Amino acid sequence: MSHDATNWAIKQRGLKPAAKVVLWNLCDRYHPDNGCFPNQDTLARDCEMSRSTLNDHLAALEAAGLIRREQRRDSRTKRQKSTVYRFAFEPDFHEKPCPETGHGAVSENGAEPCPENGESRVRNPDANPVREPVKEPEREARESGREDSQPEDPKAVERAFWRVVKDWPGFAGMPKEPAKAAWFALEPEERAEAERKLPAWLKLLKAQRKSHVPAPSTYFREHLWADVPEPEEEKPAALEAKPFGPLWMVARMKQLVNGPAMKLPGLTHFQRHMVETGQADEAEIRREQQAKNGWPAVNRMHDMAERRQGVMVAPALEAFAELMAAVPVGSETYEQWREEHERRGWPWLPDPGGQPVVYFPRGGPAGIEAFEAALRGDDGHAVEAAE
Repeated sequence: MSHDATNWAIKQRGLKPAAKVVLWNLCDRYHPDNGCFPNQDTLARDCEMSRSTLNDHLAALEAAGLIRREQRRDSRTKRQKSTVYRFAFEPDFHEKPCPETGHGAVSENGAEPCPENGESRVRNPDANPVREPVKEPEREARESGREDSQPEDPKAVERAFWRVVKDWPGFAGMPKEPAKAAWFALEPEERAEAERKLPAWLKLLKAQRKSHVPAPSTYFREHLWADVPEPEEEKPAALEAKPFGPLWMVARMKQLVNGPAMKLPGLTHFQRHMVETGQADEAEIRREQQAKNGWPAVNRMHDMAERRQGVMVAPALEAFAELMAAVPVGSETYEQWREEHERRGWPWLPDPGGQPVVYFPRGGPAGIEAFEAALRGDDGHAVEAAE
């Protein structure tokens, strides 16, 4: 990871919170020498969102001029390779690959400079007494031990093949080797997509009243899954909210603005004596009692967050994450929120550890009213209230 890159991401303004989460996670995987090339499944898991939502935010970041996605193809097989993400802080961000040769920003075709970009990304051979082979980011990361995943296990690939074809209509009487060869010829991402979209493809054939189901070899070789609409995602019964993230803070703030869950006891004899003798303030004592005992659910969340454990929340709360803004830890706004918690008798956050930002309703403490209105649904925010 690059701290400079993630700090750059935090400083960007005018983004939706979820888009900023995507940008931060991309920068977290940036390496100054190797670049940034996470696969979409990894990035979606890091950002706690579906791939379709992830792609919407990537498009928004690209439209804002903060990133550029470079699609690459193998010069020999012409197959698409993994996407490389370029960032606006990189000095050659505005250079683009040559449309004719592929030389330039993502060149893999030798040292001949691109006609459009000149020699900006090609070393002068006379100034390079030590010649080193040009390496693709994936290859360099793999050889240096920095790649996220290990090389594929052929046995695992074959197990996946049999998992895909075991219920294929009519496959029992078909030759197996052509299908297996076509399966092994696919890239890992293509195999994953082929398996993921297979149920939707079979369902589509049935809806079209097709009398013949193509053989697996045809399905793999011709990428028949490519034109299948994205299958509808099943809504989970609950979502995991990671500590201090947008969804976690939505669940926490919802509990707080709804008021204390427990009625507080009266002052003890000693506390009453302290108040009557002017040694303590009654309002301050009650705020401290309220923060400690008024929201047991919130305090449980805090205890789990200290152990870096998240909580499960209702999916309906996910829409409220758009109302949250990233607040850098230790910033002026962060301290304003601390003061607001003390004023209202709310329990304050535990130590967020090394996390650079936490999330609160947009607009600072003045935005609490709008957040409460959204929870009630009287601001036109189309969200179903949920516990």
